Amino acid sequence: MTVFLYIMLILFLLLCVTLSFAILIQEAKSMGLGASFGGDTGDSLFGTSTAEVLKRFTAYMAGFFLLSCLILSLWSAAIGRSASSDLMPPNSPPPIEEEY
Repeated sequence: MTVFLYIMLILFLLLCVTLSFAILIQEAKSMGLGASFGGDTGDSLFGTSTAEVLKRFTAYMAGFFLLSCLILSLWSAAIGRSASSDLMPPNSPPPIEEEY
């Protein structure tokens, strides 16, 4: 089970890098990062209809990113709860929380 978690974390990191790259290569209205690659307002790195394709691709990647964040968060919380319940003896009372 932990091997699958590590595989999911590696895929999540690849998703993060891909999403960051997709955001950075988009042409800004002020030609921010696009100008550093040597392009002007008329040039496009991947063709003429790149703007719409990149916007759609970025939107899908952002949706996958949010969904994977939610899944990994719930999954790691469940693993943490099961690990903490494994540490306590079966018939012990719950720990007393002290207020500071």
